[in-house]
Amino acid sequence: MVFSRLIRPLLLTRGAFGRSLEERTKLAYMTQGTHFRSGALKPKPQQTPFGIVFVFCAVLPGLFLGAAISKSVANFLEENDLFVPSEDDDDDDDD
Repeated sequence: MVFSRLIRPLLLTRGAFGRSLEERTKLAYMTQGTHFRSGALKPKPQQTPFGIVFVFCAVLPGLFLGAAISKSVANFLEENDLFVPSEDDDDDDDD
């Protein structure tokens, strides 16, 4: 009885395992966006050029914004004495 209660959700949600190989391949074939139902290939989609200028326009503001945020957080921590790097923490002394 315990086993039947544990296996029941698996049997009810049979999913891909409950389908035959033919049904799974047909489903995979139909969900692809590259073919029509007749089997013919769809035309190649129109490509928009994505130049290096657009990449820099997307990446550089993120870098500068992240640097500004980290700088302001570091200043806040230092002003409130939450984290102040000290010079006597240097463990390279040979004495």
